[in-house]
Amino acid sequence: MKFDVCAPILGFENLKQVTLEKIDDNFMKMQSVEDANISFTLINPFALREYDFEIADALQELLGIDEKSNILILNILLIQNPVEESLVNFIGPMVFNTDTKKAAQTILSESTKYGVAEKISDYLKK
Repeated sequence: MKFDVCAPILGFENLKQVTLEKIDDNFMKMQSVEDANISFTLINPFALREYDFEIADALQELLGIDEKSNILILNILLIQNPVEESLVNFIGPMVFNTDTKKAAQTILSESTKYGVAEKISDYLKK
């Protein structure tokens, strides 16, 4: 599924279109359309922890989100070796409106309880 990036992704401001491909129930790959060398592994944050935040009105308008919209929230995962050391960016989730095919990253307030680089092992069942 192809999405137009409507607001810059931090550090990747030139990305204008990405594709989203399912890896499994919890992981997806986000690939730049313009640059084959840029891809991200994304994770479903709800599979790891309780996770909630308000999508700002301006971002909702930008992505065409209303009460009937099908949205997908995913977080960027920095893969490490071993995989249990991989880091999840909970403070900068990606928001995808699957109806309008628009996507953007939102940056949550630093006052949230979420971190920018939390180890996935902190959320895996022991």
